[in-house]
Amino acid sequence: MDTKSSFSPVGRLEPDNLWSRDRDEDLVCVDVHQETHDVKTFTFASPEGKRFAFEAGQYFLFDLDVDGEPESRCYSISSSPKRSNAFSVTVKRVAGGKISNWLHDKLVVNAKVKANGPLGHFVRPNGRKYLFLSGGSGITPVMAMVRELADTCEPADVVFMHAARTPKDLIFRDELANLANRVKGLRLQFLPEVVSGEANWHGLTGRISAAYMQLAVPDVAERIIMCCGPAPFMAAARAITAELGVQASNYIEESFDAAVIDDVDIPNVEQPATRTFQVEFSKQARKIEVAGEQTVLACAKKAGVKLPSSCSNGVCGTCKSKLVSGSVEMNHNGGIRQREIDAGLFLPCCSKPLSDLVIDR
Repeated sequence: MDTKSSFSPVGRLEPDNLWSRDRDEDLVCVDVHQETHDVKTFTFASPEGKRFAFEAGQYFLFDLDVDGEPESRCYSISSSPKRSNAFSVTVKRVAGGKISNWLHDKLVVNAKVKANGPLGHFVRPNGRKYLFLSGGSGITPVMAMVRELADTCEPADVVFMHAARTPKDLIFRDELANLANRVKGLRLQFLPEVVSGEANWHGLTGRISAAYMQLAVPDVAERIIMCCGPAPFMAAARAITAELGVQASNYIEESFDAAVIDDVDIPNVEQPATRTFQVEFSKQARKIEVAGEQTVLACAKKAGVKLPSSCSNGVCGTCKSKLVSGSVEMNHNGGIRQREIDAGLFLPCCSKPLSDLVIDR
C-alpha cells in the first residue's frame, strides 16, 4: 500500500482512505494467532485498504452469521492505535459460549465479517502515573494502551497488574515481559490464582486484596486506575482501591460485561406509567407484558426470555433485534446505525414500547 496516499503531510489520516463507522462495515480477517491454550487473536483489515482511527481501550461490535442466525458481540481492540492499517481483537474460548466457540472453530484467514466501530469511552486520560488492572480476558483494552505507549515512547509510570486463573492463562505474558525490558517505566505484576502446570512459578499467587495491593503498588492512591475484567473482579478492585485512598474520579473501568445486566431504566415522564403493552418474541413463542416506562430488555430478562446483551444502555449493540411490528422510543448511545434503524432494527436495552410489539427473537 502506498502510505503517501494514506497520510497527509502533517501525519493525519486522509478522510477518503479512513474507515468510517457511518459508511463502512466490511472487514476481512488477515491473521489468526493462538495466544494461549484457549485464547486467540484475530486481526482484521478493510477490504478497500482503509485505515482505522481509534483510541486504545475502544471496541468493535461484530455482526456475525452463526449457523444461519444473526449474532452481535463486542470485543475490545487489543492492538496499538498507532498501527492503523489493521486492528486486532483477542477472544477467550468460553465453555458453552456460542460466539467465542464459533470464532475459535470457524473464523479463518480471508473470512469476511461485518462490524461497527470503534465504540466506547474506556480511554486513558492524561496523566503520568497509572495502574493498569486486568483480570482474565479483560486484559485486551489495557494491552492496547501498553502497546501504544511502546509505539509512541511516551514517558509514563505504569504498573501493569494482571490476574488469571493459572500461569498458563496469563495472556500476552511473553510479550509483556519483552515490553517491560525495553519500555522504561513499565512494571509488571502477574497474579495467578493457583499454580497449575508450572511447578517453578516464583511469584505470588492468590486473588487481589488490599494487602497485596499495598505490597505491589504502595503509591496506588497517587495513580489513575484503568480496570477491566469480569464483574466480580472489577467490584473487588473498586472496593480495594477506594479503601487504599484512590479517588473515585481516578478509578476508570470498562462499562460493559456480558455477565452483568443493568435493569435500571431511563426515566420517561411522558410515558404513562400505568399503560402496558404486549411484547411477543416470535422465535421463542413467548409473550410478556412491558409497562410503558420500562425497557424491553429489562422486562425480558426478568421474565426469563433469552436475549444477548452486554452494556444495557445502548452503547454496544449486542442486543440488536428485528422489530417485526409496533413502535418504540429508543434512546441509544451509538450502538446502532441509522441505516439499521431504517431497516427495522432496534436495541431492546434502551427502547420503551409505544405499542404492542413483535420481535424476531
